[in-house]
Amino acid sequence: MTYVLVPGGWHGAWSWRPVAKRLRAASHRAVTLTLPGLGDGDDPSGYKLKDAVDYVVNEVRRLDLDDVILVAHSWGGYPATGAAHMLADQVAKIVYYNAFAPLRGRSLVEEYPPNTRELMLRLISESPCRAMAPSLDLVEQLLMQGEVPELQRLVADLLTTQSGGYFLDALDVDAESLSIPATYIASDNDCALPRPAAEFAARVGVEPIVVPGTHSSMLTHPDDVANAILTA
Repeated sequence: MTYVLVPGGWHGAWSWRPVAKRLRAASHRAVTLTLPGLGDGDDPSGYKLKDAVDYVVNEVRRLDLDDVILVAHSWGGYPATGAAHMLADQVAKIVYYNAFAPLRGRSLVEEYPPNTRELMLRLISESPCRAMAPSLDLVEQLLMQGEVPELQRLVADLLTTQSGGYFLDALDVDAESLSIPATYIASDNDCALPRPAAEFAARVGVEPIVVPGTHSSMLTHPDDVANAILTA
C-alpha cells in the first residue's frame, strides 16, 4: 500500500513526516508532498487550485504509483479530491483528516461565515502577491491551541505564505461523487474548521473516526493519527 500525504494550507511535506515515519515502520510506502508555491523560499504569486491538483496527479503518475491511499489534511482536501477524480484507476481510497470535503463550485473561502470570509478576502486583496500569510496567532488560536508555546512558535516559523488562488478557487467536481471509498478522521479538539467534522464526513457518507488533539495533531499525536490512517 502506498500513502500519498497531502498537506493543509500553509504547510509542506514536513508536516506529515512524523506520520509518514510510522506508516513506513508498518511496511508501507509513504510519499509526502509539498505543493507548488509552498516550499521554503517559494514565490506564492499566481498559483491556482488547478496547479495543486495537477501536481498531485503528476507526482502519482511520475512515481508510477498504484493502490494509492490519498490522505488530505485541512485545505488539502481540495487538491486531493480533484486529483482522486483524475486518478480513479490508481487511487484505492481517500482519507480526509481534519479536512474540507469539497462541494462542486464552492471554494474554501465560501465555506466560512461572512465575517471570516470578508477578512480572508481582504487579506488576499491587500497582499502584493495576492497571497495569505500565516501568523503565530493562527497557530495559537486555531491550529494548535493549548500546545506548548515553543512548539507553537516552531510551527509558525515553518508555515509558508499561500497563494490566494488556492483559497479562492473551486473544483468542478465534489467529494460526494467520488467513485472510490472515502473515510474521515477528526481530532477531538479541532477548532479550525468552519463547520463540525461530522458535516464534512457526511458529505462522503461516513462517520468520523476520532483521534486526540488539535487541527494539527499529526505533529503532536502522530501515533494516533498514523494508526487511524492504517485502520481507516
